[in-house]
Amino acid sequence: MMKLLSQHPIGSHTQIWLIFNSPSNPTGAAYSAEELKMLTDVLLEFPKVNILSDDIYEHLTFDDFNFVTLVEVEPKLYDRTVTCNGVSKGYAMTGWRIGYAGGPKKIISAMRKIQSQSTSNPCTISQWAALAALTGPKDFIHENKYIFEERRNLVVKELSTIDGISCPIPNGAFYVYPDISKLIGKKTQSGNVISNDEQFALSLLEEKNVAVVFGAAFGLSPNFRISFATSMDELQTACDRISSFCKNLVD
Repeated sequence: MMKLLSQHPIGSHTQIWLIFNSPSNPTGAAYSAEELKMLTDVLLEFPKVNILSDDIYEHLTFDDFNFVTLVEVEPKLYDRTVTCNGVSKGYAMTGWRIGYAGGPKKIISAMRKIQSQSTSNPCTISQWAALAALTGPKDFIHENKYIFEERRNLVVKELSTIDGISCPIPNGAFYVYPDISKLIGKKTQSGNVISNDEQFALSLLEEKNVAVVFGAAFGLSPNFRISFATSMDELQTACDRISSFCKNLVD
C-alpha cells in the first residue's frame, strides 16, 4: 500500500512523503524486487519526495517470497528514507506497544521531541522485552510463518469456493481482502440490501456473528478484510458461516 502525504509550505520548503507498506495491511500484497525497482526509478527523478517505509510485516511472507526494502533495491534513497518497524507482528508482542524508526538524524531527533511530549515514552519493561526479542533466537519466527501460511491457505481455499466472492492470495501479513462486487445489490434473509461492503459486514455480524472490516474503511471497495491471526478451528467456523450467509442471499 502506498500513500502520498504533502506538508504545507513552511517558508520556502515543502515536504512530500510517500508512505509505503509492504507486505501491506489490509490486502497482504507485497512488492518484489523487480516491482520495487520500477518504483525507485521514479523516485530518483523526484528528489523532494521523502519515503516512510513501514516494514512491520517483514517476517510474515509466504511461498518463498523474498522480502526486500526500497533502500536495498536503490541505496541512493538512503538519505531520504525513514524506516518504521516494531515487535507487534513478527514477534507476536502486540500488547507491548513497541515500535521503532531509523532515518536521517535531523528527522529522528524531531520525532523524539514530539514522542517524548505526547506519550512520555514506552515503559522500561517493554523496551527490554523488545530488545530481547530483537537480539534473541529467531527460530520461532520461521515456525510461526508456516503456521500463518497454513491458515492463509485454509481461508483462501474456503472463500474461493463461495459464489460471488473473489479472494486473491496474499504474499504476506495475516490478512485476506476478498472482492464482493458480485454480491452488491443482493438481499439477506432478514431483508437487508447489500448496498455496499459496509452493509455486508454489518449484516454478516448481525446474522452470523462474524466480524470483518469493510473495505471502505481502507479506501478500497467493495471488499472486506479478514485477519487469519487465530486458530484453524475458528477460521473454519468463520468461513463456514460466511459461506452460509452468502448462499442465503437473494436477488
